[in-house]
Amino acid sequence: MPIPESIQAFIDRQADGAPTRYDDLRAAVVFNGTTKRSPEASHTDGLLAIPLGLMRRLGVRVDEVRTADRDIPPGLWPDMTEHGYATDEFPAIYRDLVAPADIILVAGPIWLGDQSSLTRIVIERLYAYSGEVNDAGQWSYYGKVGAAVTTGNEDGGKHVSAQVLYALQHIGLTIPPQSDAYWNGEAGPGASYLDPGSGGPENAWTTRNAVFLAWNVLHLARLLKDAGGIPAYGNSTRDWDLNDPRHPNPEYR
Repeated sequence: MPIPESIQAFIDRQADGAPTRYDDLRAAVVFNGTTKRSPEASHTDGLLAIPLGLMRRLGVRVDEVRTADRDIPPGLWPDMTEHGYATDEFPAIYRDLVAPADIILVAGPIWLGDQSSLTRIVIERLYAYSGEVNDAGQWSYYGKVGAAVTTGNEDGGKHVSAQVLYALQHIGLTIPPQSDAYWNGEAGPGASYLDPGSGGPENAWTTRNAVFLAWNVLHLARLLKDAGGIPAYGNSTRDWDLNDPRHPNPEYR
């Protein structure tokens, strides 16, 4: 998705003055919960282009998943083929993209004042893997940084960000300051982000927040990677045994 020339010039200037290197980081997955399948244009992609453009300009690897294009069934288990579904792409997405990630962005539209169904499916499937542990005995998302990007033509930007960011920190991701960016437009419904005359790409407040988001996730991911992740003292699962074989759900839920 192209970025307006003035914003691209600003990103280039900031990238040229970056205080350190980020090209060993991996923003492994940007989950776009748009309900549109490719190649239909996504308004969420339009706003995502700002933080992703900065990351790519700094050499960060970015892998994007448009959920509507993938076979990702709903559910709270790592592999839904073991629970009645014929196919499930999410185990491979987790293995190849999520597990090696330093940064995870969850993005999507607002419908009826809330996140899209496809955004929620991704959160639930990420949750399904939160019971795995790393080498230190911590939950699998410790050491990863999360953020949220939201677009819509009606109210709900802060509500959706609150839900997404809560879910990400609950499963173990670290949330930086000001790690959400959104655009709603006028109290709606009205024009969407990329619609002609919407004012979305020209909105300085949203653009600023998208740039802040990008730098804050990069700074925190840099700190965590250099520190070897979150210290494991006091938060290792190896110190606790809460398993009850009579309970139908794993203890991390």
